[in-house]
Amino acid sequence: MPLEGQTFVHDPSTVVKEDGTYYVFSTGRGVLSKSSRDLVHWTNGLSVFGQMPGWSLSAVPGFRGCWAPDVIRLNGQFYLYYAVSTFGKQVSAIGLATNPTLDSSSTNYHWTDRGPVIQSTNGSAFNTIDPSVMSDTDGKLWMAFGSFWKGIYLIQLDPKTGLRAGTNSAPQRLAWNSKIEAACLTRHDEFYYLFVNWGQCCRGTNSTYEVHVGRAKNITGPYLDRDGKDLVDEGGTLFLETTGRFIGPGHIGILTDGGTNWFSYHYYDADTYGRSRLAVGQIHWSDAGWPEVQKIVQAK
Repeated sequence: MPLEGQTFVHDPSTVVKEDGTYYVFSTGRGVLSKSSRDLVHWTNGLSVFGQMPGWSLSAVPGFRGCWAPDVIRLNGQFYLYYAVSTFGKQVSAIGLATNPTLDSSSTNYHWTDRGPVIQSTNGSAFNTIDPSVMSDTDGKLWMAFGSFWKGIYLIQLDPKTGLRAGTNSAPQRLAWNSKIEAACLTRHDEFYYLFVNWGQCCRGTNSTYEVHVGRAKNITGPYLDRDGKDLVDEGGTLFLETTGRFIGPGHIGILTDGGTNWFSYHYYDADTYGRSRLAVGQIHWSDAGWPEVQKIVQAK
């Protein structure tokens, strides 16, 4: 059995699978990691960075930890995206690191810094944190990101390098709410789906996070909720909210494994004085093509 407390995470990444083991990354010094064989019992792993890349220290002076990572497997590599920022500030950056394996016992396990992907500063329309990366069926690679300010944005990435493609093209605005962040971009059948968090995080049992969703025929939008309201105009159908001890759920990532759509997220646990913990759920797709929570698996 794992040690008590090894499911304490904040801002978990999408869960990825390699050789029968699941991995998840989360906010913390140097980007934290955990692994599991069954999506229930999790064990602490190594941090991605022992020492942060020099560019990150110059880009965001005073940051103390890496935020809200996301990870995807492409071209025989794992691309890990993470944010550096300071709370409530707009001077931020999203960086990239790659590794051929997530098995830290492997001889070729090594994280390589690939530098910044996109940055924001005071006066930008967006805040470059909370990356969510998706590889489309045509091989194109996309990243949604954003927190507060003017909302959630989208850029295209180069699938060969993982870095931004067409750096002169303006990011596409996808969603807005006065308190919005933690995007998750995915595709199911003929629609693209954008999950976002509304509300406040990081306040323990006083957190007000909840997850809303919209969908679009094109990855660039417009994303509409069940009532046809555009997410740019504060639209968003409720997907996940506070229930019992699971307070302020958010920051979901979606994994398809064995025909099942799983989603990972954190919640503030009323039974552990509001500590942020990991949970995994299953998605049921309605006949109309909307995601619904089917089952929650309590991580241990």
